[in-house]
Amino acid sequence: MVEQRGDPYVGPRPFGVQDRHRFHGRDRQAHELANHWQANPVTILCGPSGVGKTSLIHAGVLPLLDPDFIDVLPVGSLAHVAGVPAAALGEGHNPHVLAVLASWSPHEPPSGLAGLTIRAFLERRPAGYNRYGDPQLTLVAVDQAEDLLTAPGGEHAAGDDFLHQLGDALETCPDLRVLLTLHEDQLPMLSHRGKPFKQALEYRLTALDADAALAAVDGPLLGTGRTFAAGAARRLVDDLLTVRLDTPDGEETQRLALVEPLHLQVVCSALWAALPAGERVITVEQVSELGDTGRALAGFCDRMIEEAAHEVFHGETDLLRTALRGAFVTGRGRRRPVGLGATETAGLPNTVIRALVDRHILRLEEYPAGGQCLLSHDHLVRALMRGGAGKHADAPPDLAEHRRRAELALREGDFQRAATYAEVALRHCGPNMRRRAEIESLLGDIAYRDDRLAGAVEHHSRAAALLQGVAGADAELAAQLLAIGRIRIRQGHLELALNELEAAARRRPGDPAVQTQLALALWAGGSANGALDLLDEVLGREGDRGEALRARGEILADLGRSEAALRDLGQVGPLSSPSARAAYALALALAGRIAEAMECVPAAEGETSAVVLLRIARVHEAAGRTEEAAVLARRARESRLPLPVHLAAEAGRLGGF
Repeated sequence: MVEQRGDPYVGPRPFGVQDRHRFHGRDRQAHELANHWQANPVTILCGPSGVGKTSLIHAGVLPLLDPDFIDVLPVGSLAHVAGVPAAALGEGHNPHVLAVLASWSPHEPPSGLAGLTIRAFLERRPAGYNRYGDPQLTLVAVDQAEDLLTAPGGEHAAGDDFLHQLGDALETCPDLRVLLTLHEDQLPMLSHRGKPFKQALEYRLTALDADAALAAVDGPLLGTGRTFAAGAARRLVDDLLTVRLDTPDGEETQRLALVEPLHLQVVCSALWAALPAGERVITVEQVSELGDTGRALAGFCDRMIEEAAHEVFHGETDLLRTALRGAFVTGRGRRRPVGLGATETAGLPNTVIRALVDRHILRLEEYPAGGQCLLSHDHLVRALMRGGAGKHADAPPDLAEHRRRAELALREGDFQRAATYAEVALRHCGPNMRRRAEIESLLGDIAYRDDRLAGAVEHHSRAAALLQGVAGADAELAAQLLAIGRIRIRQGHLELALNELEAAARRRPGDPAVQTQLALALWAGGSANGALDLLDEVLGREGDRGEALRARGEILADLGRSEAALRDLGQVGPLSSPSARAAYALALALAGRIAEAMECVPAAEGETSAVVLLRIARVHEAAGRTEEAAVLARRARESRLPLPVHLAAEAGRLGGF
């Protein structure tokens, strides 16, 4: 029997589909969840962080589903869409919807998915039938759906829109079955978001009982050439079920009912790494010496604290460890809950707290509505108090994990933390030009979302320069140039924008996204006819492409061609961007439908786009609110981003200039 290379326990990360032969201890849950998913319109898999929800779906449930009878899409992720700059995608799309659609259809360019609703995406897929001619069920999943409910500020609307679209798809697609994974604290919040979710079946996942933990320890060794001696695997499980607490009165022990899957993976991986080469039978003595639970968890705790300190605490590992001990451990050697502050918790910036939550050292309860923070498990009290002996700073960082954390922080609106993680990944990604370009592009997205437009241009320009030397990277290079062109338009640098967009068009002739943005650049420069001709060409070739329809509809509204504008914008679907909604309201107002226009016109408060402000001003003028129109027109004229020449005169007329 040949010994398997690599760690059969996969370490402290979720199991993937490729790990299905290593995934043990969840057979019952996998079969139950597979059945629930197929039998119910909505199934919610809920449980605490780190309990293994993602692993259960990928390594447990998906291998059970027969593709001859079921149409199963890849698991949807709400994470940042890799490889395509946010600025290249333009406005008018929901970032959550786009991210999930890109997950469900990984071989389709995201630019072709931008602006699609969930219902439209599913309806355009060909109907599937099994071997008996019966319609196939379509199974879709969205992992970590709590991100839809806990988004900061303006992201709330995007989360609500996503859930509304999912509900709409469920009502119109009778063979659709949805699975959501959710942190248990967020379950009450989801139940208020519409009928489909109130009637959802809830499936709660807990940690592993003793028998399941034993299977998870023993099972992965099948095919590796190694086995446990009698009683050795049971000894490891017993150690994980026993918490040892150091108190002023001496050591106390506490017997647990369940084993945390993450802790099992950490301890088993430590044992595997420490075994002598060629060792075939793992003895009870080796479990005690090499797989010592306390030492393995202390090492894990040390590594996670050191990583967080180097990323978000100026490298002050010892200071961070001391602060955690003082804040989160009582004098009796037990966990101490600490109230979560607005910017700091227990004297530590919340960026540090969040970094440790990401690493499963701390846990948030009832977050973000107040709540508290504490060590994630009783095992970590002793691990934290006894840690600090080893140094791990020289260990190479996990680039994929740093990128994932950067994307998560970006999704949460924490731009500083996102940039920190991405910069660490960039420093350690080596000479691979495509990989470096991807991380530079991510840094460009972070800057763009943070409204640091000059920084976004700098990062996307670096990405473009790197991709110049990568064979077969024309599509990626064109996306970077498209992003730079869009940002240049926002900055008011039309000549520079046209240069970038023309370069993108040379790389990707006929690309509808590039040509649509070229048309908008022509419009901004005063060439209305040229812009409309180019958009007509795109739509004639591509059909009712949402981004081109939206762009043409907005231009037609600005030109006063209300009926044509309404036809285009009415085909786009939900008008999620203020620009599109303002154009639609303007077209309604110019068509004499004043009441409808006033109902859908976006709020001007907080709006910074000069074009949007001018459209809102024109709606108010049509409604007879000339004073409000004048104020808004003056704001448009004074915006830091200039109006196109042909619209500046209109703003001057309304504003009394």
